[in-house]
Amino acid sequence: MRYPRPSGPLAAVHATLMGMTLELNRNTSKNEQLSSLLTQIMENFSVSDNEGPLADEIEAFLKTQAHLTVHRHGDTVVASTDFDKPSRVILAGHIDTVPVIDNFPPRWLEPGDPLIREDIAKAHPGERVLWGRGATDMKASDAVMLYLAAVLDGRTVESDPKVDLTYVFYDHEEVAAEKNGLRKVVEAHPDWIQGDFAIIGEPTSCGIEGGCNGTIRFDVITHGVAAHSARAWMGENAIHKAAEILNRLNAYEPATVNVDGLDYREGLNATLISGGKGTNVIPDECRVHVNYRFAPDKSLEEAKALMMGADAGAELGNGEHTATGGVFEGYGIEMKDESPSARPGLTASLAQDLVRLVKERTGRDPLAKLGWTDVARFSQLGIPAVNLGAGDPLLAHKHDEQVPESDLALLADLLLDWLV
Repeated sequence: MRYPRPSGPLAAVHATLMGMTLELNRNTSKNEQLSSLLTQIMENFSVSDNEGPLADEIEAFLKTQAHLTVHRHGDTVVASTDFDKPSRVILAGHIDTVPVIDNFPPRWLEPGDPLIREDIAKAHPGERVLWGRGATDMKASDAVMLYLAAVLDGRTVESDPKVDLTYVFYDHEEVAAEKNGLRKVVEAHPDWIQGDFAIIGEPTSCGIEGGCNGTIRFDVITHGVAAHSARAWMGENAIHKAAEILNRLNAYEPATVNVDGLDYREGLNATLISGGKGTNVIPDECRVHVNYRFAPDKSLEEAKALMMGADAGAELGNGEHTATGGVFEGYGIEMKDESPSARPGLTASLAQDLVRLVKERTGRDPLAKLGWTDVARFSQLGIPAVNLGAGDPLLAHKHDEQVPESDLALLADLLLDWLV
């Protein structure tokens, strides 16, 4: 199979790194092994649509672990133990990144390096930092999961987990939902993705972020009559009609909804607006693109009812419909995207044990995940799930994305102590 390659200055770097083989040197310390794994996967360019080579390396690495059964679908790799334990935990992480912004290849920064962010240096004095695309989102967590997949082999008391484990390394998380590798595996091989609890390794600074807000995106549409702007009275201005849409958006007060003890802040915003066909033509259509982020006390259907009424009939791909109620009653609606919310997933006994451990080690209570993540996919399957990963979530996708070395050890220690 041939994969797309980066062009320009990245091409030579990528060609050099392509010959690498993912490996774990068991003669070094745990922290050295973690840092080495992170370095190796960071040095593999895996911007969305380019995950194939990294998936190859991960698959080969996992297949060297005799205690794992390894499957692959596209560029998603799934590995599972079969220790006949009473329950199963899924550890999942995406292997793609957003496009680079002069931040590939990665670099280890020694203390005092000016590329280390001031906030990172203050929180982690005297510590090495790995800088580069994907450091926080989410290759640091991937490295920890690969380490666990190798060392939790059931051969000794220290390496025998109390649960069976499934590791999922999936592609295309950072792009359109229809490309998402986890979604494709769930649809094609649901038996590979079965468990009692799941963790998505999204960056959380090693704290727990439960559930996630859902999201729907849709155009709110006004119609008019085209005319020459010199004879505007002969037409109807669709852009002017959109003023009331903006008034309704301005009048909206975002709610904060408590779900299972966590506070989720909702949001309703216009993100795009378009209309008009010429500088001297009265516009006959205007579209305001709206994004509603809703708390996990609501289903998709309930969220849509609040925006456009329960019986508007607007669905993905079925064109424009008139809102029969809700915030945009009377306007045309065309659905563009939708993803369900997910409840916090903290009521399961496995989750409660993890909450207590994280609180004990970090002093942090669980927080609500306000953005959408793949915990929602697990929630739809009836599997409680949380976000827990290395790295500061506020640095995800930034040009100076970086992760302190100690985050790897902290996440690994939390998961090892919880699992064994």
